[in-house]
This record gives sequence, C-alpha cells and structure tokens, in this order.
Amino acid sequence: MQPLKADRSAAMATPSGLLAPDTSGMNFYRADPALTDLLRIHLSEAIFNHIEPHLDRLGGLAGGFLDECARLADHHPPVLHQRDRFGRDVQGIEYHPAYRELEKAAFGEFGIHAMSIRKGILGWPDKYPVVAKHAFTFLFNQTEFGLGCPINVTDGCAKLLSNFGSEALKAKYLDGLTQTDMAKLTQGGQFMTEKEGGSDVGTLTTKAVKEGDHWRLYGEKWFCSNADAKVVMLLARPEGAEGGTRGVGLFLMPRFLDEGAQNHYRIVRLKDKLGTRSMASGEIKLEGAIAYAVGRLDRGFVQMAEMVNSSRLSNGVKSTALMRRACHDAMTVATNRVVFGRRIIDLPLGRRQLLKIMLPTEQGLSLSFLTADALDRAEAGSQDAAALLRILTPTLKFRATRDARKVCGDALEMRGGIGYIEEFATARLLRDAHLGSIWEGTGNIVALDALKRAVGRHGAESALAADLHARLDDSADVPVAWRDRLRGLTDRAVEFARAVAGRADNEAEARRATSLLYHVASAVAFSWEANRIHARRGDARRLLLSRLAVDHRLGSGDPFRLAENSTQGAIEDLLLGARAAGMAEVGELVCAA
Repeated sequence: MQPLKADRSAAMATPSGLLAPDTSGMNFYRADPALTDLLRIHLSEAIFNHIEPHLDRLGGLAGGFLDECARLADHHPPVLHQRDRFGRDVQGIEYHPAYRELEKAAFGEFGIHAMSIRKGILGWPDKYPVVAKHAFTFLFNQTEFGLGCPINVTDGCAKLLSNFGSEALKAKYLDGLTQTDMAKLTQGGQFMTEKEGGSDVGTLTTKAVKEGDHWRLYGEKWFCSNADAKVVMLLARPEGAEGGTRGVGLFLMPRFLDEGAQNHYRIVRLKDKLGTRSMASGEIKLEGAIAYAVGRLDRGFVQMAEMVNSSRLSNGVKSTALMRRACHDAMTVATNRVVFGRRIIDLPLGRRQLLKIMLPTEQGLSLSFLTADALDRAEAGSQDAAALLRILTPTLKFRATRDARKVCGDALEMRGGIGYIEEFATARLLRDAHLGSIWEGTGNIVALDALKRAVGRHGAESALAADLHARLDDSADVPVAWRDRLRGLTDRAVEFARAVAGRADNEAEARRATSLLYHVASAVAFSWEANRIHARRGDARRLLLSRLAVDHRLGSGDPFRLAENSTQGAIEDLLLGARAAGMAEVGELVCAA
C-alpha cells in the first residue's frame, strides 16, 4: 500500500490561504495507488493494461468536470411534469443538463452498465470481469452516487433478461439495455417496494391478469428509482396464484408501447429524498400496464433475487466509493490546513482520526474486490466460489454501507463547520451515504440473510473459512505468528456465526456476527494482499491495516488502558507517510505487543 494521500499537485489552493483546499481537480485514480495494487492482483495483465488509461481518464473527469456536474445535479433535482405543453396527459421528467452530462459519461463514454454483458466496450473484444467493471463503478461513484442506481438497475435488467427472458423479449429489449449510443440506449428500472411489503416481498399486492400474449398489471409501487426508465423489471402476483414469495412472478414492463404511446401506469409524484437528489425516485400507480412474463412465473422472486444480490455487491462498492472520496477530502484538509502552528496531519488526534477514516475505507475496498472476484469465479462455474459469494455479498453490504455513514461524517468533521456547507462535497457525501444501508434491504434484513440463510440454510460459512485459510497459506512471507493469530480469529468468527444461526433465540446477535465475519475477512485479505504487493514492488504496508483491523475492530481491550505507544506511532508514520516498508520491518510491527 502506498500512502492514501491527496493529489497535492492537483488540489486547488484557496485565494486567501486560510481555508483548506478540497479535492477539486484531483485525479481520483492517480490519488489511489491501493486501487491499482488490488486491480493488478485480481485482473490479468492484459485486461489491466487495457483499462488503466480509461480509469485514468475517468479519475480525472471524476475530480473535475463530472464533479461539478454532480454538484449542479444535486442542487437542481428532477421535476415531474404531468402534461406536455399542448395540454395532453403525457408525463415527463425534466432533468438538469448537468445530470445529462453524467449520463453521457457513465452510459455513453464508459459503458459501465454494459461492461459485463456486452462485448466491445472501450475497445475490449470480450465482456469484462466484474472486478474490472466495479473499478469504474468505484471511480464514478466518488463523484456521483445518485446515478449509480440507474447504472446498476440497467445492468441488472439486462442480466435478468439475458438469463431468463424468452428469445423474443431478448431480441426486442436486450440490445437497448446494453447500448452505449445514447440515442439507442434504453435505461432500466427495478420497481419492487410496496407500501404493504417493504422487505417482506411475499406480501406484495400488485396483481397480474393474463391477456393474450401479455399481462395487465394493477396496483402501486411505492419507491421506484429511475422512475421514467424505459424498461422496468418488477414483481407481481398472477391472478389466482398462491400467497407468499412462491406465488410471485417476474415481469418486464416497457415505458412506451409499440405504437409510441405511454404504457398504462402513472408516476404519481417524485420522492423528496435526503440524498441522491439528482436521480428521480417516484411512486407508481399501475392502471392495467402491459407487461411480459420473464422466466417461470413460480420462480419470479428467486430470479429477482439474483438482481438484488448483484445490486448488493454494487451497493457495497458504491458505499466504499463514498468513503474513498471522504478519505481523499480528509487527507487534503489534514495535509494543507495549519492550526496552532502545525498541520492537522502532524497532530496526534488528527492522525488518529485519519486512521479511523482510512481503515474502514480500505476494508470496503478489499472486500469489494474479493466479492467481485468470487462472482467472476462463480459465473465461470466454481461451486466453491458460489458458496463464498453467498456469504460475502450480504456481509459486504451490511458492514460497508454502515461504515460509510460514519466515515463520511468523520471526514466532514475534519473540515470543520465549513464541511457542513453544501458548497463542499462533504455534506452531499454524508447525505448520500445514508441510502446505502437501506437500499436493497436494511441492516437487519441483510444481517439475517447472512446468518439465517447464507450460514444457517446454505452452510456458506464453510466456504468462507476455507477461502480465508487458503489465503493465509498463500501468504508465506507474512510472519507465521500473525498468520496463526488470523487463523484462530477466523475459526472463532465462523463458530460464532454458526452458533447465532443455529438458534432462534440468538437472532439479536446477527448483526454482531456478520460484522465479525467482515472484520476477520478483511484482516486476512489485507495480509494476503500485502504478501502479493510486497512480492511485486517491495511494499508490505497493507499488512499494517490487518493489525489495525484486529486491534480496533476485533479486540475488546481494557477501556482504561492507554493505547498510545511506540508501535502505534510507527504504524501511523508508515500508513500516513510516503515511505515504502519491507516485510521484515512491517512484520515486527504487526507482531509487537
């Protein structure tokens, strides 16, 4: 790991010299050597070499032009018009031109929504692995979180259609969902939430009535992001079907009918949201809307769950992106702001606060790409990777999204009162961060999914234990004593998860058990990554993050014992400094008392 620092040459100095600069003008790719390191680990050399110039371009845009677009789009949210200028009942949503520029970059120039589905994006002859796609997700969402939802659900709609749709439906809609030509693109939507159900999908009341070769939908959807999407995937209960999730079918609903008229559903109103203000979320009333069944009607919930799980991974990546942006901002302030005659980064409390921002950010980064890699291997046919993915996905989603709220708040505090002002990005980051922990399931729902289903029903914790032990075996240069400690922590976390999953009266511990799995997995991942990075370029500092994860995320400790010592000071110096450190030096620090 290289120091997680601001790109000081790009940071803009303020005219007065009194206020700390922000990240304006920073290249978010160049400022993030940890991202480069992890991509080199998880991607083939050919793919990495191909995408790196594009990542560099996106990193520059994200810190410059697109960042200004995101600020404007946040301040000028979409507006719903119920009629056109001729008085006809034709609904439309008006977006600020800045939002359209963000769309052009995400969908048009970089094709993030189609990277893992369509060949030829950015000149690569094949589809990209999920790891590569989410490198772009990670950079783009550092500047704009709201559009991350339309990108993700368009991707998800295309995957559902590709996996379960009839040949006729695929021929009609799939190309548009994966287009990078903005004139041909049809963005997707996912309308699931209802007033009656929320996370309890089995109680939904939307009804589907068969009519010839299509269906008519009746009911309401309560929280519909990308409300005017041209192609929507949603769940409805076919007339006469059984109750619960088994009676729910998956349907594709176009915004416009073949003759060009709007389909028979209305956007009742747009939501006035805390964050992601740039993107239109609305309430939808279905009034006999024409839709088409996708896959088996008795498997609708199971099929949609694939999209939800993919979205949960994306959610974890996007929340980590918010943390990284917040971390960039905090480091920019700390290295440039002088108070009481010293830079903030040289003050003991400032240094401690920076590490508290850095650690969860790096945990999210490592676990995001570990999960994405598991998805790539699962889609290639690995059953072990599929089991690993089953536990990693909800674990990542649960913890990274919650950490983002704290990290973005702490970074705002690092800037002080001015960080609370909407002219700076920190206020928007904090508002947006609160969406992650409720999107695609609240913390309680996702923790229960991890423990009661992934562990209790599928035994996926065994795959996690095997994977973590294998990574420790593959980290020969890491001190044996540290690897042995991590093995013991891995086994304890897995056994605790099994104990929680095994008894109904332990359900209240699901959140703690999920967090323990996350922290242990990240501590092991840091060690494995440090071994790889050290072998390539002689820097083992990422192993220090493993020590921090154990000390501060897994250790209880004595609350009355002074924690500051020479070891902690040396770790701070290396992680906040610019000097690389070899395995021998770092190994002594991780094993020291």
